[in-house]
Amino acid sequence: MTRRNGRFRTALTVLAAWSALAGAALVGAAPASGAQSAAAGTADIAPGVTYTEFDIPAAKGVTHAHVLGVDLGNPHVRLDLLYPGAVAARAPVSRLADTQGAVAGVNGDFFNITETQHPGVEATGATVGPAIARGHTLKAAVPNGQRFGPALPPGTTTEDVLGVGVDGRARLDSLDLDGAVGTAQGLLPLGGLNQYALPEDSVGAFTSDWGSVSRVRATCGTDTDRAAPCSTDTYEVTVRHGRVVSSADTPGSGPIAADTTVLVGREEGARKLRKLSTGEPVLVRHRLVAHTSKVPYRFALGGYPVLTDGSPLPGLDNTTSAVRTAVGISDGGRRMLLLALDGAPEYRSGLTIAEVAATMRKLGSTDAFSLDGGGSTTLVAREPGAGTVSVRNHPSGGAERPVPNGIGVFSAP
Repeated sequence: MTRRNGRFRTALTVLAAWSALAGAALVGAAPASGAQSAAAGTADIAPGVTYTEFDIPAAKGVTHAHVLGVDLGNPHVRLDLLYPGAVAARAPVSRLADTQGAVAGVNGDFFNITETQHPGVEATGATVGPAIARGHTLKAAVPNGQRFGPALPPGTTTEDVLGVGVDGRARLDSLDLDGAVGTAQGLLPLGGLNQYALPEDSVGAFTSDWGSVSRVRATCGTDTDRAAPCSTDTYEVTVRHGRVVSSADTPGSGPIAADTTVLVGREEGARKLRKLSTGEPVLVRHRLVAHTSKVPYRFALGGYPVLTDGSPLPGLDNTTSAVRTAVGISDGGRRMLLLALDGAPEYRSGLTIAEVAATMRKLGSTDAFSLDGGGSTTLVAREPGAGTVSVRNHPSGGAERPVPNGIGVFSAP
């Protein structure tokens, strides 16, 4: 059987699964005025990548779904992180996809979108959870209490990720930061890597991956209260070529060179950094450690699980409906569904998280993961013959929201 026939059979399986959920034949809704949406039904975007749209009857009204089917068993297909080249930066999903050459994609993790609770402190735009791009670790997770987005389901944390290993299979996992700062006085545990919020009493490392945004936000809030005041006990040390070259009482800003690491400490972490002297040798190491996978990750980003081993997580919210973005995994990690709801006014009631889990299960997913929603929800894909992507859903804010990362679908000839 050809791969094209395989994709067609997969599309029919998805449609049949949805028909069972809806209790009626699948009907694609007509695009709202001004939509950049493909015709209703299923279309091939590229070898191993399909696009489908359909209505979903939900508790608070009909919503409209846009879904990318991704065959990771196809050797021409891969997923990777879409991001603007720095952790603390944002851009529209369409621009991220076109810049990196993706044929399709969706928005990604929740992020530090505002700082109204800390006047004068710059919002970083950085994401909540861990991030890995092309096998390179970009950042670790902020403390649970520093998270932006809806409340986490019971038993989940900011360290939860969706990832694809070097074996090409997708899976859900959790990534912990393992790091230390080696000094003449001994080892200091590393509490953060390129994060907009550091744990209390910790030391965090910032590298060239962070970008140019101020590092002050990393010392604001507490492990349990994002809105708590910024720490008044902070210290920053710059390490270049393995030696301390400068220090400051408050975190700074500006680009960080590739041969440089900036260490930021708060409370007890600041007191330990003050013991370092200019010229002193310092060794900084860090890595992300997976809870379950023995296979290194080529790509990973944060969010939270809603479905594992075919069962919804207990305690999922079943009252708050919203526009959502989610990812489903099936066939042992060889197939994925990327779902984005439409934000047009007639569909904006959306789904609850419990409904998202049920929808992904009905579509054949054994595991599913929720990403940032609301005004961030965006799905892009190339039209037949096009060299750039088009926005297929209606972002609920009326235009694409700049986001810090997303999932890119790549298909080589």
